Amino acid sequence: MNRTLFSIALLLVPVYAVSGMASARDTQPASAASSATPLAPVTVRSPSAPRQGGIANLDGASLKDTPVSITIMSRRELDLRQPRTISDLASYDASMGDDYAPVGYYQDTTIRGYILDLATGFRINDLTVVGAQRFAFENVQRVEVLKGLAGIDAGVIAPAGVIDFITKRPADVHSLTFGTDSHGSRYAAADIGTWLTPDFGIRLNTAWEGIHSYVEHANGRRNFYALAADWKIGERAVLRLDSSYQTSAQRSVSGYQLLGGTTVPAHASRTQMLGYEPWQLPVIMGTSNTSARLDLALSKHWKLRLDAGHSRSVINDNVAYAYGCFYTAACASGATPGNFFAPNGEYDIYDYRSPDDTRANDEIKAIVNGQFDTGFLHHTVSLGADFFRRIVHQRPYVYDYVGSANISQRNPPYYPPSPNQPGPPARRLDSWQRALMAQDRIRFGGHWQGVVGARFVRLDESAFDDRGLLQRHTRLHRALPQAALLWMPDAAITGYLSYSESLSLGAEAPWWASNGGTILAPLLSRQTELGARYDSDGGPQLSLAVFRIRRPDQYAMPDASPAGYTFVQRGQNVHQGIELGAHGPLGADLRLDASVAWLRTRAEGIGTPAYEGHQLVNTPAWRTSVFAEYRLPVFPALSLLGGWRYSSEKNALPDGLTRVGAYNVFDTGLVYRTRPGGHTITWRLIVNNVFNRFYWRDTGTAYGDAFLFPGAPRLARLTVTVDL
Repeated sequence: MNRTLFSIALLLVPVYAVSGMASARDTQPASAASSATPLAPVTVRSPSAPRQGGIANLDGASLKDTPVSITIMSRRELDLRQPRTISDLASYDASMGDDYAPVGYYQDTTIRGYILDLATGFRINDLTVVGAQRFAFENVQRVEVLKGLAGIDAGVIAPAGVIDFITKRPADVHSLTFGTDSHGSRYAAADIGTWLTPDFGIRLNTAWEGIHSYVEHANGRRNFYALAADWKIGERAVLRLDSSYQTSAQRSVSGYQLLGGTTVPAHASRTQMLGYEPWQLPVIMGTSNTSARLDLALSKHWKLRLDAGHSRSVINDNVAYAYGCFYTAACASGATPGNFFAPNGEYDIYDYRSPDDTRANDEIKAIVNGQFDTGFLHHTVSLGADFFRRIVHQRPYVYDYVGSANISQRNPPYYPPSPNQPGPPARRLDSWQRALMAQDRIRFGGHWQGVVGARFVRLDESAFDDRGLLQRHTRLHRALPQAALLWMPDAAITGYLSYSESLSLGAEAPWWASNGGTILAPLLSRQTELGARYDSDGGPQLSLAVFRIRRPDQYAMPDASPAGYTFVQRGQNVHQGIELGAHGPLGADLRLDASVAWLRTRAEGIGTPAYEGHQLVNTPAWRTSVFAEYRLPVFPALSLLGGWRYSSEKNALPDGLTRVGAYNVFDTGLVYRTRPGGHTITWRLIVNNVFNRFYWRDTGTAYGDAFLFPGAPRLARLTVTVDL
């Protein structure tokens, strides 16, 4: 019996044991059942229920009244596809893609071709959290992806958008999930909730995972705990509390680089750990996210919302890092750029250690909403204040060359680690954002709405060197406006035209540029979007968005400096695109989640003609994502799953001369539900990349350097959920 079958056999033992316990509970005497404490009624909303949120609208308006493009990934979709990482999540929507998303490390993504800001682009329950963490999905009810400029409630943020994880609320839930995959991973999770009184409920989510990676030497583990509580305080107030903690440990996998700075590796391996040395420790992360929200009805037409959150991630970063070819004979002449692999596949190995990398976010937000009429106009006015602090503490890291290897070597030669040790902890960043927000939603004419608002932001940010000495101080004030016009001819259709502005921080120049380490000025982004949304009862949700985003371009400009490059802001970075989406049931037995995105990205007027006139790095012109669930009418307990992902070619260099090929990836699976003893057992099997296609999923950059990450090989993942 192989390892995978043995793992499945072990998992079935607790499944059947739990099933027997559930059946026994059903056969208890009636007297025992009658002594049970009645639970409070619970309202369960379907995935198509109107969204109430705060990212795009200060007044928490429904998705129908939101004049931006938002994709909602429901709990149902998460259960079917079983994501474990941000890279898994990026395959759900055609507007998303990977960007520096190594196996075993925290990951980033792109939306509409822009890189999501790790500092401010991720949220839990509308509060900003540290993006440098491995996000868990066990306590998530739905994931909301706001694409493009994120409105006046987002603050200083990159124009990619926001990913918001909305957590599960208390309910009468008692379920256990066990899982494995075709590499032998082991997984167990519990979802337990109840209403202790009619006004107070809790929900506990826990998970344990033993990760058997498809990359050699990259096995790991993960433990997760989350608690949510809702308390109805009288008739006018509701308090919601959330707290989660996760630890993980897994070796980080280095990416490939272009050979000689121009050639895509022809025989790359998806399962090889580049630069592997046996002394390489796993990357250990400990993350906590805590939030509280109070909703208070001040009167019939006025309400107050108070939010407070704390997010903290501590990373012990360790890697035998495969990077560049500065110390190889093939690059000794200087003809080949040292920050790429050598033409013959040689690369350098560095001992990189950065322990106690600590990042923390704290946010307090208050919003008052009220309604009143002025003549034939109905106003929903929102006024708010937002205080956000972000700090980073790091120790001077070890980053020492230890030896060189070749990509053709399955395991590199052994090199001893560096004897050097990291320095003492030092404050590296202290950033404050203080903001006032105002918005007025005006309804008129029966079918029209206008939304006008602005965010008045003050940024005060200090950066320090590894000794704690001030390197940079940024202080700015800015008003960021937003305006939209919505037309709703009937209850199912919404059309909108919107304009918004946002501010994002300038990037840091890569170390190999003449001004390496310099952080450039903040950037103002502008977005115009035209969209339409159709949402009928019982049918699919259809969406269309046409957008244009422009922002000053920042890049390493080739010049005559001794380094050969200077990092500058010049010209414009322009992204234009069309997005189509269809989500929901198509008849009684078929459900579809599909999206198509066309994206045109250009650098305009930047002063380097070779970098203009073609797609920017890591942005395919076309992407599709299709996933369907079909319940067999003759056997309703069984549903078939099928998926298709497509990406057109992607450029790997700014000059557009090197690119990776297009790819099609197909997924399949099934869901089987039984009810022994009146308790549901759900089997879910998903097989990703069923034809085992090799493809490059990521050609993004990190700290100015370009990397290539291959997509995962065929992977089958099985879970069994028992509802007690």
